[in-house]
Amino acid sequence: MNDYLLSVILGIVEGLTEFLPVSSTAHLRISEALFHISMSSGYWKMYTIVIQLGAILSLFIYFGPRLAKLLSTFPKGEQGDKTISTHPLSLVSIAFVITAIPSLLLVKVIGKHLEDLSIIGYSLLIGGIAMWIVDARNANAEAAGPGAGSNRIHTWKMEGMGPGQAAWIGLCQILSGAFPGVSRSMSTIAAGQLAGMSRAAALEFSFFVSIPVMIAATGYSLMKSMMGKGENPIGVSHLDAHAWIVLAIGFVVSFLVAYASVVWFMAWVRKRGFVPFAIYRIVVGILVLAFAGRLAG
Repeated sequence: MNDYLLSVILGIVEGLTEFLPVSSTAHLRISEALFHISMSSGYWKMYTIVIQLGAILSLFIYFGPRLAKLLSTFPKGEQGDKTISTHPLSLVSIAFVITAIPSLLLVKVIGKHLEDLSIIGYSLLIGGIAMWIVDARNANAEAAGPGAGSNRIHTWKMEGMGPGQAAWIGLCQILSGAFPGVSRSMSTIAAGQLAGMSRAAALEFSFFVSIPVMIAATGYSLMKSMMGKGENPIGVSHLDAHAWIVLAIGFVVSFLVAYASVVWFMAWVRKRGFVPFAIYRIVVGILVLAFAGRLAG
């Protein structure tokens, strides 16, 4: 397949799946297997990092005004009722630190798991079942809305979160780093719902906490690749014009598709739940396990 067309396809896959609770890592790995892309290639590993940066950029554009407002009102908040430990930016920092440190220590284990289709398949399947159960558990409370007297949900907006909820979400995010296929978005959303957050609040926090997590993870990996360090490195000096164009196409396509996905997903969640995504994860997980079994046989 033409490299430019392949870059468009992979950019679409990354943009569609990065912020939906279906695991972009799993879908990129599946795509790489289907299109026979060598996982030992330093260039394609670097390509994956670059298109993830395109997806991250979409969050800055979409949430730009909101981020500016949060920064300008730190630490007291818009209503003046926050402290340095309860402001949304502080809560994002808490979740990030709790996620980042163990993930950095597990980086070698994570690297080995990235290529294992069986682990990806089981992660998709088990994560889908867990997500379905958690979302169904809160469905009646979501339908009733705030003030209905339900004890299932007590945090309807991200601004109502506490440090304990942020710490819990950070802990659960470690699973998404250690096991590709779990999905950072899925683990954050499900953890938030278990901690008494509404779908919308859990989703919004998922987007905000993904910004520092993804910047740290992709930045670290990109730096190692560009400096010629780590396994299968590729230095910038080795890239020709064709390679740069392929990277640029993937970056732009990923950014555009990711932005559209965020806009659509925010609107969807306010009216509907996560069950369709859970079903999708279960179906894809079963298919991946079957595919992995055929490869092993």
